[in-house]
Amino acid sequence: MIQDSLNTAIYGAKRSPIREFSRLAAQTPDCVRLTLGEPDFATPEPVCQAAGEALARGETHYIENNGTAELREKIATFERERHALDYSPDEVIVTVGATEAIFVALFGMLNPGDEVIVPTPAFVLYERIIGLCRATFVPMDTREDGFQIDYKKLTSLLSSRTKAIILNSPNNPTGCIYNKEGLTAVREAIKGKDIFVLCDAVYNQLCYIDNYHSFAEFKDLKEQIIVVQSFSKPYAMTGWRMGYLMAEQHVKERLELLHQFMVTSSAAPFQRACLAALDYDPSGMVREYRRRRDYVLERLRRMRLEVQIPEGAFYVLPSIAKFGLDSTEFCTRLLQEAHVAVTPGLCFGADDHIRISYCCGDEALAKGMDRLERFVGILDRGNRHGY
Repeated sequence: MIQDSLNTAIYGAKRSPIREFSRLAAQTPDCVRLTLGEPDFATPEPVCQAAGEALARGETHYIENNGTAELREKIATFERERHALDYSPDEVIVTVGATEAIFVALFGMLNPGDEVIVPTPAFVLYERIIGLCRATFVPMDTREDGFQIDYKKLTSLLSSRTKAIILNSPNNPTGCIYNKEGLTAVREAIKGKDIFVLCDAVYNQLCYIDNYHSFAEFKDLKEQIIVVQSFSKPYAMTGWRMGYLMAEQHVKERLELLHQFMVTSSAAPFQRACLAALDYDPSGMVREYRRRRDYVLERLRRMRLEVQIPEGAFYVLPSIAKFGLDSTEFCTRLLQEAHVAVTPGLCFGADDHIRISYCCGDEALAKGMDRLERFVGILDRGNRHGY
């Protein structure tokens, strides 16, 4: 059959299990959905207004492949002032969301047979794209290390085929932020080697601590670093599909060819929206996420579920190991019996955990926690009675 003659890399790809669980949740009556990591806030009005004004002015035609000069200048200034990153406007590519930026970065750096080390638990997208590039996903389990990076564990995974390491901080699904010791461990492991570090920083404006550090701060390794950023999470702009990539000039010049032939450019009127977004202060949303996080943590502790305190993003990843169920069975039963949808840790390489997203209002969050607590209580009683 003709469909069997497609690119063979496609046959190894699978649909997002996160989306699959969300689909099942949507089909379940009276279900509290704590699955997708999508802000429940509306996109700020100044951002929408900027896009509307651009449309009214007729800004609906082709723009420069890498984004308008004005937006790239604004991004470079923003990153320098906010995160002390030294990238010029000519080292910025405005992309169709962070997803395109990650695809461009990985497709641009990987050859068949290359290896990419990814600290796990990790977002499922990395493994899927690495597979499509015919490269090998190499997980580095951080569960025993408090979701931090251990130097010995990292160096034990390095090989002659290692091409890149992906660092997502704050992390999806753990909410952890890699500490300076872990970042230094990566630096020492790759210094002097032809290994890239892809810094997925899409949650770095959603931090609950003051001493956030990025691997991109190691300026002596700039030519080995690619930074990916998104407007989706901090500005509640998931549907706008706007992001950007930053890389040293010579690397960026190669990657921009992929971007050019893949999408030509991101949407013209949304460039104006992004300019407005960079002037918007998301701290109000961050305070609300932190309040929700604290509420969820308090409820999970009452359930006696082990959990690492998230320092950013809007996820929490409690352990379910004590119940003796894998995460798919736990989440399926929770959905069917309690009408609460959370994401199996298996999706992230942590089958003894579940991911809870607190991107929802107080009423839904409280209802979800109440139902989860009753479900956990049933499992606890069953364990005590041996059934």
